[in-house]
Amino acid sequence: MPNYMLLLHGDPAAYAKLSPEESQKVLQKFIAWREKLRSEKVLVGGARLKDDAGKLVRGAGKPRVTDGPYSETKELLGGYFTVEARDYDAAVAISEGCPHLEYGGIIEVREVMPVPGT
Repeated sequence: MPNYMLLLHGDPAAYAKLSPEESQKVLQKFIAWREKLRSEKVLVGGARLKDDAGKLVRGAGKPRVTDGPYSETKELLGGYFTVEARDYDAAVAISEGCPHLEYGGIIEVREVMPVPGT
């Protein structure tokens, strides 16, 4: 079965406004959702990313490094999950249970192209 990345985009300020108690509740929702995926044997991996825009490295000649990729928006790629699913519809169905959507986030679903020998 193919793997799909669920890329979590959102505004970190939405989470920054939460009280410590609310933040803990959100964290518990994510943990419960991750454990559900694990128990269903569809979770391949995932991680939260730091709340910054990171760096872009551009090629063609000497590589150039810039801040960003989101210079005109407050949304950042905040984390990802990799899941195993039979097709896009199944991967989207999995993503619909993610707590990130409850807080105004966007989830980009992308199929991972297998690389021979990895």
